[in-house]
Amino acid sequence: MIIKSLELSGFRNYELLDLSFDKGTNILYGDNAQGKTNILEAIFVSATTKSHKGSKDKDMIGFGKEEAHIRTYLEKDELERRVDMHLRSSRSKGIAIDGQKIKKASELLGLLNVVFFSPEDLNIIKNGPSERRRFVNMELCQLDGFYLYNLNHYNKIINQRNKLLKDLSFHPELEETLNIWDIQLVSYGAKIIERRKLFADQLNEIIYEIHKKLSGGKEEMKIVYEPDTELSDFEEKCRRNREKDIHLKQTTTGPHRDDFCFLCGDIDIRKFGSQGQQRTAALSLKLSEIELVKKISGETPLLLLDDVLSELDSSRQNYLLNSIGEIQTIITCTGLDEFINNRFTIDKIFKVVNGTVKGEN
Repeated sequence: MIIKSLELSGFRNYELLDLSFDKGTNILYGDNAQGKTNILEAIFVSATTKSHKGSKDKDMIGFGKEEAHIRTYLEKDELERRVDMHLRSSRSKGIAIDGQKIKKASELLGLLNVVFFSPEDLNIIKNGPSERRRFVNMELCQLDGFYLYNLNHYNKIINQRNKLLKDLSFHPELEETLNIWDIQLVSYGAKIIERRKLFADQLNEIIYEIHKKLSGGKEEMKIVYEPDTELSDFEEKCRRNREKDIHLKQTTTGPHRDDFCFLCGDIDIRKFGSQGQQRTAALSLKLSEIELVKKISGETPLLLLDDVLSELDSSRQNYLLNSIGEIQTIITCTGLDEFINNRFTIDKIFKVVNGTVKGEN
């Protein structure tokens, strides 16, 4: 599976853009704030329906415009496919595959598998639990339509339950209706917990060898899933925490409070690892993500690297670049020196200047 071309209209700082990519390594270079990341964002939206930054649709539409269009041409199983995204400022987005409108995002997911790596991801280990949950959710939603379905329903239930908890201050007689939400909370939440446990197990089968090589054989890493509640105790914990929930006006039990621990030996590197250890672990995690997509989907994902190389030392740069191999990759950077110094093969180069893109080879 490869992305062949991308067309943008009214997206971010692009009035009109038509880009054709090589099946190998593509470089987008230029000064900061010129629009390089916007191109990667458009591709990610085409794959997942969402921005990697969590931006709303209206925020991705160009200034002064009411709508934007993203059209992506893919080659998958020797067939050309087309994904159209119509972003609207006041309504939900329209999505079409090969000219046929779809109603659910799940119909799109898996058509184009993408691994996105940005400088912010280097902090995924040391940042808070929400960052690690977001990483897991973004990956599993691409790979597993059932997970997406359960997560969407779970989030809706959390929002409705939290609204009810706030309303109880004015309508205490509604407390009994919490039972209805609790049943659904446990039902959908249990499926999320089970899938996250499997995800951690699947990653561990891959990340051990990658991290050992990346750390020069010095470290062995393991991911430990830390669910907020065990499945056997989920329902009872909801009951025990009800008074606490009513007092705080929010749901305090469930997978929306999960975390993932990263161990090097017996050391929890979230808390006690050096910055170098944390960055190496984050890089191992992203490289493992590529291998996991291959294993589950049977396809090689598209790799998007957003100005990551400037944040890595030379040894980690070399390892990352050497790991890309046959993967179609689109890289943003401010200059080409790191590639020239690494004698890295570049198949296509684009210079980005203030919302215009010019091919250089």
